[in-house]
Amino acid sequence: MTVTVKSTAQVDPDAELGEGTTVWELAQIREGARLGRGCNVGRGAYVGPGVRIGDRVKLQNYALVYEPAELADGVFVGPAAVLTNDHYPRAVDPEGVLKRGGDWEPVAVRVGEGAALGARSVCVAPVRVGRWALVAAGAVVTRDVPDFALVAGVPARRIGWVGRAGVRLEELPGEPGVWRCPRTGALHDERDGLLVERR
Repeated sequence: MTVTVKSTAQVDPDAELGEGTTVWELAQIREGARLGRGCNVGRGAYVGPGVRIGDRVKLQNYALVYEPAELADGVFVGPAAVLTNDHYPRAVDPEGVLKRGGDWEPVAVRVGEGAALGARSVCVAPVRVGRWALVAAGAVVTRDVPDFALVAGVPARRIGWVGRAGVRLEELPGEPGVWRCPRTGALHDERDGLLVERR
């Protein structure tokens, strides 16, 4: 498998792209960024310096992933989603001088394996989105999201659970705290506000 970079994309020579990765038109991948195998970077997407992205990650059109974000394997970032990196954003310092790269400390958004961030969602760093979680379109994530959580709203709140297939789980009748995926049949147990897969 080869790497495919469209002619209008900008990939810094110091960026690393895994085998089978495709970078579409007008996308920009900055210095020191590292993408795994089989990734798909959509039109106009941005990957900041030093960002770490796992295998089989999909960044849809115009997704913005600012450094020092970390995305695990199989993450989906929807169209125009934003992963921020400044806890106290300002263009200028208290004296009115334009801030430069060294004038602030970037903070990370970390996204766990298989998680999905819906279209136009925003993750306000520092925050962690757990494994296989689903952030609804337009949601604004301001605090950590547990594994398998379905979150929505501004600010985002948990409104349910999802399984690996991304389908909302159903609680089994007469078995409180036991959740089943209607697509795969996989069972999960809820304990103390967290969800754990049955093995």
